[in-house]
Amino acid sequence: MTHSQLYHNHANVRLDSLTGFRFVAAASVFFFHASLTKIIGFNPFADQDVIAVFQRLFSVGGWLGVSFFFVLSGFVITWSARRNDTLGAFWRRRLVKIYPNHLVTFVLAMILFAVPLTVVSAWLPNLLLIHAWVPDMSVFLSVNGPSWSLCCELVFYLAFPFLLRALWRIPQDRLWLTAGLAVGAMAATQWLIARFVNGTPQIAEYPISLNQWWLAYYFPPLRLFEFVLGMLMARILMAGRWPSIPVAPALALMAIAYYAAGEVPFIYSLSLTTVIPIALLITSLAATDVAQHRSWFRHPVMVWLGEVSFGFYMIHLLIMMCVTSFIDGQRFAVVPAALILAATFCLSLVGGWMLFAFVERPAMRRWGKAHRLEQPVVASQI
Repeated sequence: MTHSQLYHNHANVRLDSLTGFRFVAAASVFFFHASLTKIIGFNPFADQDVIAVFQRLFSVGGWLGVSFFFVLSGFVITWSARRNDTLGAFWRRRLVKIYPNHLVTFVLAMILFAVPLTVVSAWLPNLLLIHAWVPDMSVFLSVNGPSWSLCCELVFYLAFPFLLRALWRIPQDRLWLTAGLAVGAMAATQWLIARFVNGTPQIAEYPISLNQWWLAYYFPPLRLFEFVLGMLMARILMAGRWPSIPVAPALALMAIAYYAAGEVPFIYSLSLTTVIPIALLITSLAATDVAQHRSWFRHPVMVWLGEVSFGFYMIHLLIMMCVTSFIDGQRFAVVPAALILAATFCLSLVGGWMLFAFVERPAMRRWGKAHRLEQPVVASQI
């Protein structure tokens, strides 16, 4: 496919490898939460050495998975931007994509766990998807913990039409420089938080203060760097500026960064250490699909898993909490404990499929269709 063909026909190319890899990211969040034995309480293992290894393996899996989703959002939405789309149609589709699953899991969480524990000032912001704006752990992690990331996604969606217009004004020969500046701004922001936001008292869970943790990880505007980086990587590929980095080296770089994230100061492990490998891997996977090269992540099973990954992500913590309540503090040998972990994973997968099949997909079919309104989202240059 020539540069010209790619530029004009990119939205018609299916990025199934990215869909498939979404499940890998969602699974990393699952195992991260399963490793938080003192926070989530999910701990079927009796052997402390096994717990220590498990926690080291997945200690940054949650941070990486969420950062992957944020960069991926910027990439995919830019890649699929429609020439004659409108603000109203775009915002409606994006809200319909995320809110029905949020509403169903919100109701489930309130019924199962949160009603006797959560005050109105916590659950109402959660319902409205503004809870990540509040620097209070009982609010930004209220009801169904993973839902905080949807607050960031809403900010991304609101900003996207305006960011996109600015993006198309960047000369092609400055796209990589701009991507580097986005990472640099992200690094500077993290350093400023570490340097100037009071680091004491530290929270019980991590070596960081609550205000530092909230600003560095949960505060929606500061996660825009990852979203914008994803947008820039999409345009780099569309403009023919991608240097054809294969998937295998990109995965290897990701593995190195994943290990490094467990060794750097905590605040830099949250997103900064892994964001460049994430951006390179996403673009490499997309380039593989554009070139129609073989990709294991494009296998139909992986694509299906990727399609249900959002539901899996939204419901897995509720399933994990139910299993935690069921085992009631019991500890088991390695094999039965691993089976409990596997069963929890499978139940979460079934729950994710149910959300996809009976909530997400019907909602998108009913309310997610594009309609011509007044003001186009995409600049005429596209």
